[in-house]
Order: sequence, then structure tokens, then C-alpha cells
Amino acid sequence: MIVDDEVLLRSCMQRILESEPDIDVPVACDGPAALEAIELHCPDVVLLDLRMPEVDGFAVLAGLGALTDPPAVAILTTFLADEDIAAALGSGAKGFLLKDATPQELVHAVRVLASGGTVLSPQAARIVVGGYLGTGPGHGAGPGHGAGPGHGGGAGPGYDELDPALDAGLEARLDSLTDREHQVLDLLAEGLTNADIGRRLLLSASTTKEYVSAILAKLGLANRVQAAVVATHRATHRAGHRTTHRAVSPPGRPRPPALAGTGTR
Repeated sequence: MIVDDEVLLRSCMQRILESEPDIDVPVACDGPAALEAIELHCPDVVLLDLRMPEVDGFAVLAGLGALTDPPAVAILTTFLADEDIAAALGSGAKGFLLKDATPQELVHAVRVLASGGTVLSPQAARIVVGGYLGTGPGHGAGPGHGAGPGHGGGAGPGYDELDPALDAGLEARLDSLTDREHQVLDLLAEGLTNADIGRRLLLSASTTKEYVSAILAKLGLANRVQAAVVATHRATHRAGHRTTHRAVSPPGRPRPPALAGTGTR
């Protein structure tokens, strides 16, 4: 289901999604009709605009909190503000997408959300990582630092639930993960469910769940959204970190000549 006050935009998105054989969009509407339509059609996924004139996305998210089995919600927006991301995630949203996403990105996002995953556009991920590490443009005034009224005070996951001094210890925590846990973390960043990760790595569901729990415990995280944020940060900084990490060979374990000076595994 698509909730947006721009008729042309939601009609275009509906056509794109319904061109896929596994996706059905029974209704596309604006804010005032959203909650009634969601209760009537029970969609698995809702793409929700934040900035609507009568009933905005935050009001719709608040209404969804009363449902027994709410749909997975991804926020659609033209403007990215760190306090909006924090408030939306804190209100139960599972992702953030910019309205200039490609048709392929839109379709992929819906499938990931329907399978229980999380979706963050690259731009949203950078803002979340910046707030997580206390280095983003809104640091000191954004999420976790007294966001304005109407936005949940910046209480969303990925911000004030995390250690504000993480920047000094993130790499050490990441280095505590095993190779397999690093693989699972990378797949969490892709928005895959435990079942998807298990199929990708040939693991049972219970074993995958144990790996996810171990990753959250080692990194001091509360949920999969935060794990995706950390994985995004890891991917961004991996090359430089690994070069430094491998600059000196462990005692008694000289680097293979083929890897000397490359900083890669």
C-alpha cells in the first residue's frame, strides 16, 4: 500500500510495483484515508510519506501502533532530517527511502520489507551512522540531543539507545567478531531475515539466530536496525581499517607475499 498526498507520484509507484508478478498494490491513498484502508486491506508493506498536509506520516505511524499485526512501514520522503529518521524508527518504521529511488530499488525495498528485513537508503544510512557515532551534521542538536517536539525527542533506536562514545571502541568491538559473525553482519545490512541468511550461508534457523544474538551482544546493540547501521559504518571504513590492522604481521605469522602491502585478506 502507498500513502502519499501526491496523486501522480503514488500512481507511478503503484504501476511500477504492480508490474512485478509477486507484488499487489490494492490501494494508494493520502493520509486521511490511510488507517481505514490499512485496516481494510491488511497490507504486508506500507510505503508512507512523512510530509502530508492533513494527516502526516507520524500520525499514521502512531495509529498503526494500535493494530495487533501492523504492516512493515518504510518512510518515503524528499527531505532527510536526522530527527525525522530517529522519530520514525522509534515509532516502528522499518526503513527510509528517498522519492528519487529507482524502480529497481523500490521493488527490492518492498520485497525486503515483506520478508521481515530493514531498508535504509544510502543517504539515510549515512545520517544514521553520523548520529550513531556523534559525528553527523545534526550532532548536538539532533537525535538523542533534544530533538524538537512532535518528533519523539530523538528517542528512536540507533541513537540514544547506543553508547555515545562508540567512535572510540567500534573497531575493537567489530574485531571481536568471528569471520562467520562478520558474514552474518554483512547480510543483516542487506536487510535479510534469519531464514534468508541461513539459506545464503547454509545454516539452520536456530544457528543463524544464535549468530545474530551473539553479534548484538558483542557490539552492545539492541536490535537489527542498529546492527545494519554498524555494518554500514564497517563497510565505509573497512579498507582503511584493514590496511592499518594488517600493517604489522602477528609474531610467528609472516604475511603471505601475495598480500604484502595490499592490506587485504
